[in-house]
Amino acid sequence: MKNIYQNILKSISAKERLLAVLIDPDKFSIKNTKNFIARVNASIITHIFVGGSTVETGVTNILVAKIKKQTKLPVILFPGDVTQITNHADGLLFLSLISGRNPDYLIGKHVESISILRKTKLEIISTGYILVENGKKTAVQRVTHTQPMNRAAIQNIIDTAKAGELLGMKWIYLEAGSGAKHPVTTAIINAVKQELQIPLIVGGGIKSQQQLFDAYNAGADLVVIGTAFENNESFFETLK
Repeated sequence: MKNIYQNILKSISAKERLLAVLIDPDKFSIKNTKNFIARVNASIITHIFVGGSTVETGVTNILVAKIKKQTKLPVILFPGDVTQITNHADGLLFLSLISGRNPDYLIGKHVESISILRKTKLEIISTGYILVENGKKTAVQRVTHTQPMNRAAIQNIIDTAKAGELLGMKWIYLEAGSGAKHPVTTAIINAVKQELQIPLIVGGGIKSQQQLFDAYNAGADLVVIGTAFENNESFFETLK
């Protein structure tokens, strides 16, 4: 799989709505891979993200290898740590947690990863990652020891996203967090989108088709859904 990012840009230019399923190896049964990916292939999902805040070493490698045997969709790593990097995937979100101020997740982990990435053929996509508060503490907060941005401080979120763009990020990811009580609001999505010249990803807390469409209509170029599928695979049926 080549030119993931360029293909995404083409899809956005064609006004296509992109949807990624996020598979967390820490919460996913590898035995269920074949059946789950068959449902993914039959749905409107366009990309598969794999990763989580805390994943046992080696599990991501095994899972991604199995997923790649079952689908032609792009498989992109969403790593919480360098131990989740595997050459079996097609690409990797090079996430910089620009909403936080922990140097490890702004640049430290990235430097640590280079000796591994140098040996892979992964397409690396630099991503400005912004955690927005959702009503509950998330795994991202616990692992990174950073606080989410106040959902009411929209201008601060806008400025952070724009700073990420000006730093050279290829896209911005607004994240409410896994299992969020509330998704990122349409007001935030719309306001951030108005400022950006790069694609916008939105994820966290989206549990219904209406919330999915609301995110698209507000300006999301790619929406990520994880927990809704983990908790209820019949959610696929609402997306056909």
